[in-house]
Amino acid sequence: MRAATLLAVITLTALAACSRTSPEQKFVNDAAAAMGGADRILTITGIVIEGEGTQYNLGQDLSPDTIGQTFNLTDYRRLIDLANGRARTYQTRTPNFAHWAGPASRHQVQGIDGSIGYDMLPDGTTARVPQPEAADRRTELFHHPLAAVRAALDPAAIRTNLRMEGREILLDVVSEDQAFTLAVDADTVLPTRVMTHTYNVMLGDVIVTTTFDGYQEVDGLQLPSQLTSRTDEFPTVEIRVTSQKTGDVTEDLTAPAAIASAPAVAGSPSVNVTAEELARGVWYLAGQSHHSVLVEIDAHALLIEAPQHDARTLAVIAKARELLPDKPLTQLINTHHHFDHSRGIRAAIAEGLTIITHAGNAEFFHRVAQRPHTIVQDRLSQAPQLARIEPVSNEMTITDGRMTVVLYPVTSVHSETMLMAYLPRERLLVEADLYVPGRSVMPFAAKFLDDVKALNLRIDRVVSLHGTVVSYAQFEKDSLAAAATASHGP
Repeated sequence: MRAATLLAVITLTALAACSRTSPEQKFVNDAAAAMGGADRILTITGIVIEGEGTQYNLGQDLSPDTIGQTFNLTDYRRLIDLANGRARTYQTRTPNFAHWAGPASRHQVQGIDGSIGYDMLPDGTTARVPQPEAADRRTELFHHPLAAVRAALDPAAIRTNLRMEGREILLDVVSEDQAFTLAVDADTVLPTRVMTHTYNVMLGDVIVTTTFDGYQEVDGLQLPSQLTSRTDEFPTVEIRVTSQKTGDVTEDLTAPAAIASAPAVAGSPSVNVTAEELARGVWYLAGQSHHSVLVEIDAHALLIEAPQHDARTLAVIAKARELLPDKPLTQLINTHHHFDHSRGIRAAIAEGLTIITHAGNAEFFHRVAQRPHTIVQDRLSQAPQLARIEPVSNEMTITDGRMTVVLYPVTSVHSETMLMAYLPRERLLVEADLYVPGRSVMPFAAKFLDDVKALNLRIDRVVSLHGTVVSYAQFEKDSLAAAATASHGP
């Protein structure tokens, strides 16, 4: 520990001893004083924050480590009922990139009432969110300095592990069964950030951090005008405050009655896997929103895609082994890194499969395989295996002389690290996201059609890992129509 840091901790402890106040309590008192006083903070029952901001495309950007794709947030309004543990956020979200749902803005309303999380949908209905998401929203209540310091002032709060890191003093707090870490600037004693632990299906145990900048006077308090959040090293959202007001929140933030009386939505999803034989030795494993393909190759078999989560991928693997009980399943081809298409990677590794993926994803998947999953133990944490990952930089062929699968890297504004699979004998093209049959907006289809034509492949059917299996003629028709719409407008 540096001499200055050690001196600060000793001084903090000594001053607390002189005043018969614990160092932890003094830390909280000083933070409250810097913001405007404990008495003032404890009388505040709510806050309304308005502004604009930026939301990042976590897990869905062009490559695993890029953060160029963002959404502009406008009409941002967050109401926090501090006294009753409720909040509601209104915002309009507009992508600044080619989004699969199109360029249109979407208004969102997200709420939390105690342990009940809900979304108000554009059609006027309300949907209860799964319990893990609701738990994250409840924890998010403390990601504002007013809420965090108010909770830390509660005599029932548990305050431990006072320490210094650089120019910050940190304290761990447990309030109302919610745990967070509060950090303050060693000089101003104003809160600098709040950190909480949570679970991400892809990333495992993560720390969500919100930092506070640009303090300004609001109703006799010092409050930040910029809040920036990240999940571990990944930025998630930045809010630039244009207006904020403390006091009673007049809007009713209780969960709608139909939602409050509805049963909780479990975090473990139900899974349905269907199997359709597309050709000899080739099966389409569908049944829900994200699909896979099973291919029999001589003495073994391979899967294309491990989507969504452990439950889906393990069910797909079980179905594959049911269809080919005498053939070991040895390889998994991943189409791209986007989390909804790769959250089953760890389950596939646990089941002994070698992961074949675009070279641009290999290092990221190695890191994913090594991340701790202790908050929720997934299959790989329960049955550890060494990750075997085979990167693909150029065209790659897997064949036994009878069955052949050719992998081609594809570059798209959807993802720069994609693969598509071509089965020449069956004349099947397997792809994800670039073309989705039946979808009204297809921003990637026209370029994808050009890429496919440039390879001079003989294709009868396109197997979409979203949607359905369609003829090549239908794929071409839809892609040309999408190009015409893009050129001339809807």
